[in-house]
Amino acid sequence: MVLLKAKFNFQKRVKLAQTLWLLSWLSVLVGCLTFGMGIFLKVQLWIHNEVMDNTSAHAVPNTVITAGLVGILLSLFAGKISQDSLDMSKYPRWKPFMMAYFVVAVLSCSVCVAALVLSVAMRGSLEESLKIGLRNGIRFYKDTDTPGRCYQKRTMDKLQMDFQCCGNNHYRDWFEVQWISNRYLDFSSKEVKDRIKSNVDGRYLMDSVPFSCCNPNSPRPCIQLQITNNTAHYSYSHQTDELNIWVKGCRESLLNYYTGIMATNGASVTLSLILQISVLISMRYLQTSMDKIASVEDVEADTEGFLLERGVGETLNNTIEKTKALFKSSEEETPEGGGEASTS
Repeated sequence: MVLLKAKFNFQKRVKLAQTLWLLSWLSVLVGCLTFGMGIFLKVQLWIHNEVMDNTSAHAVPNTVITAGLVGILLSLFAGKISQDSLDMSKYPRWKPFMMAYFVVAVLSCSVCVAALVLSVAMRGSLEESLKIGLRNGIRFYKDTDTPGRCYQKRTMDKLQMDFQCCGNNHYRDWFEVQWISNRYLDFSSKEVKDRIKSNVDGRYLMDSVPFSCCNPNSPRPCIQLQITNNTAHYSYSHQTDELNIWVKGCRESLLNYYTGIMATNGASVTLSLILQISVLISMRYLQTSMDKIASVEDVEADTEGFLLERGVGETLNNTIEKTKALFKSSEEETPEGGGEASTS
């Protein structure tokens, strides 16, 4: 049973070709947007790579970039065919490539769906990666002389200033690590000695945060040392003056930032998917209606177009049988080739 059969006269085929041309170029534009958004996301992930534990999140931009690039190439191909479809001296040369086009187009739509699924599924992985990466960034903040960690301080300071955040989950995360290098501590000072001795790990811990946590919108100079000690500062209450520093954790800020970019990527990929499906359907109708034209003299004849020559179930079963037969024939040919090689 033919699926979604439609009749086309010459005028309808012309309109179909024009519609396909317009959809193709719209798809090219959206494909460029999708490709660009994928590149942007990848660059942003690369910029903050030092505060991420793994690179699994790069699967999202990689898939989006692939979807955009393949969509552009397929749409350009479809646009060229739409131009040549009404010229019987040019159209026949495209016939050998039509089946390959449809296969790649279906795969391209599958890549778009995969990009949408990954955008949602990778959020949990991204959050865990940021959690571990930021925790390590805070731990290694002081190691400016250690190879491989020289730029952790700069990275964390820039991150906290750009995203107006402090620490991993909260600014108190800085209270749990020694973030000042020993080279900048005066070990002859009684205060330093007492603070180190009071800690079982021998670390210099204090209720303070780096300058990059300071909120420039605060009306008073930044209080970054002895934050929880109300008596250490004039007219200061720790509970009410928290706005002196950023209280939002960097993991939440970064996660919201990347979630927003992924949502934009998802919208772009969705639009690209819709246009690619529209181009695919239009191309299929144009192909099946044009295949019925035998010569240049019959170009204005009425023809029929369809999506599938058989029903969906029959088409799937036929495809599966052909695939099985292909694999079966290849398996049968392998022993024969091996026997000939051993004989020779």
